[in-house]
Amino acid sequence: MGHRSDREQKDIVSSENDATGAEAADELGDEAVWDVVVVGAGPAGASAAYAAAVSGRRVLLLEKSGLPRYKTCGGGIIGPSRDSLPPGFELPLQDKVHAVTFTLGGRMARTRRSRRMLFGLINRPEFDAQLVEHAEKAGAVVRTGVTVSRVEQHGPAVPDRRTVAVVLSPTGSSGEGSEETVLARAVVGADGSASRIGAHVGVKLDQVDLGLEAEIPVPETVAEDWAGRVLIDWGPMPGSYGWVFPKGRTLTVGVISARGEGAATKRYLEDFIARLGLAGFEPAVSSGHLTRCRSEDSPLSRGRVLVCGDAAGLLEPWTREGISFALRSGRLAGEWAVRVAESHDAVDARRQALNYAFAIKAGLGVEMAVGRRMLTVFERRPGLLHAVLTGFRPAWNVFADITRGSTTLAGMVRTHPLARRALDILDKRAASS
Repeated sequence: MGHRSDREQKDIVSSENDATGAEAADELGDEAVWDVVVVGAGPAGASAAYAAAVSGRRVLLLEKSGLPRYKTCGGGIIGPSRDSLPPGFELPLQDKVHAVTFTLGGRMARTRRSRRMLFGLINRPEFDAQLVEHAEKAGAVVRTGVTVSRVEQHGPAVPDRRTVAVVLSPTGSSGEGSEETVLARAVVGADGSASRIGAHVGVKLDQVDLGLEAEIPVPETVAEDWAGRVLIDWGPMPGSYGWVFPKGRTLTVGVISARGEGAATKRYLEDFIARLGLAGFEPAVSSGHLTRCRSEDSPLSRGRVLVCGDAAGLLEPWTREGISFALRSGRLAGEWAVRVAESHDAVDARRQALNYAFAIKAGLGVEMAVGRRMLTVFERRPGLLHAVLTGFRPAWNVFADITRGSTTLAGMVRTHPLARRALDILDKRAASS
């Protein structure tokens, strides 16, 4: 027998391992292994579970909280979000926005109006719960009250190379012996901005922001003044802004700015509420959260594990809009997780995971790149953007088209030379300031 090269020897060992893994899987039985396990039942996770389940696969959706649960979020549903919802999904709209008031640090107020609806407003507990219901109707099994401690793709908990071990513990439990292991052919991490699955994948971030929000019940007379109109205020710190989103008798009031400015962000929210004449009303909920944007070279998968939504750091860097990114990336993650689950070896699984990453980068990645450019301009010249949006009708038309879903920011820059030139000019003016 001739001498084998190192590569040939490795191929033989790999084939033997795959054969051993297949035998182990046969002994284990297909029913003991889920095709896809999704971690996190927010918009990204529910969308991933729906996409995988509607294809006929066995899907388990895990959530640490009971449903419905509160989530710090403005609750704006723009066109791309609406268009990414499952068939038959009826949005639980609290209001329909036809007007936007822009202010610059509380001054220079200008209201733009539209006969057609710009976007809708929802409460996240109802919205998220309804998405989970659609995933269940598609065939996904939902478990709440469990926390994913870790995922393992190697070691004694993993019976074969086609399997991922998802280690669970009851939410709030820290006792030994309480862990449970669930096996899957593919895992989707959609467990929020502090994602354990994201840490496993190695997600890298280049922007972290702090959002603070208050849900303020108001009298009917106050609510009527806000009906159908939102307020966007360009804030005092670079890259910061505030918002008022009306939802019936409750106003969602919030601000966001770069992490590290916690005290200044809190003052901004307090001053913003006082300036609006709402300081006399007691908030029903006051909350905060961190939003995280991925770096351009951040991974979106590791082995048979994919990440999407906040867990992957996918959101628009300028506005920090995340719902549409969660819905769209979740759907893609669910579809590609099915292909990963069907892969019979590591090479094919890796190929499918890379295809998922390519799909994300070709769409949402391009939008994020444009959003980064817009954020840079906004950080340096907020007054310039305010003047353009409120005084230049084509800019307002672009804003309206994006919120309605007729186009995206990236699509506008790609297909309209005038928009591309305008962004280049803004870049230069910001750089020269």
